[in-house]
Amino acid sequence: MRDFIQLEAWMAGLLEQVSPAQRRKLTAKWARDLRQSQQQRIQKQQNPDGSAYEARKPQKRMKKGRISRKMFRKIRTARYLKAKATSDVAEVSFSNSRVNDIARVHQYGLRERLGKRGSIKYPQRQLLGVTEADVARVGDELINHLSQ
Repeated sequence: MRDFIQLEAWMAGLLEQVSPAQRRKLTAKWARDLRQSQQQRIQKQQNPDGSAYEARKPQKRMKKGRISRKMFRKIRTARYLKAKATSDVAEVSFSNSRVNDIARVHQYGLRERLGKRGSIKYPQRQLLGVTEADVARVGDELINHLSQ
């Protein structure tokens, strides 16, 4: 969170030099790049700090030797992971409410109700987050844009 505040303070002065139309183009590019980096990170099954996601719990009734698929295969697609931008904001978020609920439960490690049988606590798996490389890329793109 502190990184966001520092980045925002640093970029606010520089972004005032750019027209609103160019700012919107720039934030749209940032949003697309951030969505792409989030998709790649989710595909690698990694948190923003580089650590691996905690594995699924083994199922009691699952047959031995069965291949389990990677988590979040569909949630990382462009259909569900959206990039939005205005002249002031670049946003990467999940599109519909069901996908958003699934992502929220995993992002924060919450409990989810599973019918009449009770609830289950999911381990924290950070689906959305900004890495140091993302922050550096955004800063470099801003400097390149201003130098043109």
